[in-house]
Amino acid sequence: MISVNERASKIIDEMIQGREELGVEVLKLKNGAVVIDAGIKARGSLKAGKYFSEVCLGGLGSVNLCMEERPHVHVNVDHPAISCMASQFAGWAIKVEDYFAMGSGPARALARVEEKLFRELKYEDKCEKAVITLETRKIPDEKVADFIAQKCRLKPNNLYILAAPTASVVGSIQISARIVETGVHKLHELGFDMGKIICGSGSAPIAPVAKNDLEAMGKTNDCVLYGGRTMYFVDADDSEVEKIINEVPSKASKDYGLPFLELFEKYDRDFFKIDPKLFSPAEITVSNTRTGSVFHSGGTNEEILRKSLGALV
Repeated sequence: MISVNERASKIIDEMIQGREELGVEVLKLKNGAVVIDAGIKARGSLKAGKYFSEVCLGGLGSVNLCMEERPHVHVNVDHPAISCMASQFAGWAIKVEDYFAMGSGPARALARVEEKLFRELKYEDKCEKAVITLETRKIPDEKVADFIAQKCRLKPNNLYILAAPTASVVGSIQISARIVETGVHKLHELGFDMGKIICGSGSAPIAPVAKNDLEAMGKTNDCVLYGGRTMYFVDADDSEVEKIINEVPSKASKDYGLPFLELFEKYDRDFFKIDPKLFSPAEITVSNTRTGSVFHSGGTNEEILRKSLGALV
């Protein structure tokens, strides 16, 4: 069985060894847990964003940055059910007293707090180390580390926590690097068997770092919803793809067409009022290896990207 925590811990070792080059700070808590600050007090870097994103994917994906019309992240993922849904998906709400952060990364596959999802995935990691990533502006303390370690059924000194806020270089990169996972999650929500997705590839613009986390949330979401492109290789009947392909892209949502921050304010900053169909890549292509058929739906929206991210030079 593939161990996402074991694979991610190798990337963690590289980050710790290269902390100065990466612009990250390594903190050891009193209980032995290690926190890697990639953007809270530390300034982070492009390479730190790449590593952070690959840790989220449990070491089963490659993340690369390049300059197109805008800076873009390119993600290639194997074993997408495991790498995207059992690892990268931000599905664990970490709540300890007044501390809150959304947890993603390999530790989810040890804690299995999201019981229904992991039953469907039929995946459980077994590793003596746990690696979790947190989107937060507050350094987690010993109580937070104890809570996570307990859920993962290991000692805190075997826990590694990566942390970065939304409004940071690493934050911008790691959110856009969720492009393939966003599509896998949408396919799952539409009833497509994740086990039939062989691999996936995607790209999305990287948002400029905003002045605060609220604005950053808007810009980073827009990069995926209006600028994200995905392609998946599947092994399925054509009919299985045909019945859902047009429902995958963000344009299938009734809330499509406004920058995310405007939409968030329209609904009084209540995520649950936003149509869940919106949380999707802008564009999807599916290549069916069983039949040779290719399906496509959606497209990027430069008008919204200009409004959210700024005009192209």
